[in-house]
Amino acid sequence: MKYIITGIMLVCAFAKAYSQGPPITADKPIMLGGNSFTTKTLIEYRDTERLSALYVPLMLHYLPTSNSLVAVHLPYIDYDFKDGAAGGNALADIKVLGKYQFFRKDATGKTFRMVAKTLQTLPTGEELDIMELSTGKYAGYYGLVSGYETLKYGISTEVGYNWMPDGTLDEFRAKLGFGLPLLKPQYPNKQLNLYFEYTNALLVERDWYQLLYAQGIQYAGKNMTFDLAVQLPLIQNMPNDRELNYSIFAGARYTF
Repeated sequence: MKYIITGIMLVCAFAKAYSQGPPITADKPIMLGGNSFTTKTLIEYRDTERLSALYVPLMLHYLPTSNSLVAVHLPYIDYDFKDGAAGGNALADIKVLGKYQFFRKDATGKTFRMVAKTLQTLPTGEELDIMELSTGKYAGYYGLVSGYETLKYGISTEVGYNWMPDGTLDEFRAKLGFGLPLLKPQYPNKQLNLYFEYTNALLVERDWYQLLYAQGIQYAGKNMTFDLAVQLPLIQNMPNDRELNYSIFAGARYTF
């Protein structure tokens, strides 16, 4: 309960976000205009057979140009182990993001774009061995994001590899997302979107595999968005004590 209350309070604190709603658990190649800033968060409450964790990142994004982005993610984590071991709270792994849009093709009412992406994970967190949250080890992710959007739907994909030279969490990652707007295009901008998102994660050194599905809903208006999603496992080939039960995501964005 304390995780849920804390999450709601933090989402309310980020009360504004931008109108072009991106996927919730995935990424998209569409960027806003150059020389713009975005403050965002995507809180995750993750429940596994091994532990439960509340992950709260403060994300600061800057677009030097309309086709480039740099960002830093400053995360906090609160965790409890289920075997009775001591839990705690601490700074998690800080992340530095870079994106460059190298292809764009626009037509009436639709667009297709592609982005090269890197995410550098710094070993600032505790060595909790929690994928993508707190490993205490350096990792470099390199991927390709593409997206096709029309007034009626959107499709996003991502394929990449996360390299951890001093650990065993090397991961091949593939994501596929579908967005469905429930409202007609209008001005001032107001959107209510449903998202259907799939994540494939193959840990090549441990021979672990997960296929996850996230169902999300998003409200976007003017320069703010609010996100809510639930992620569940469809397939898990990994030790029983490391399996995911569910994740809950709540987020918001503000662009200025």
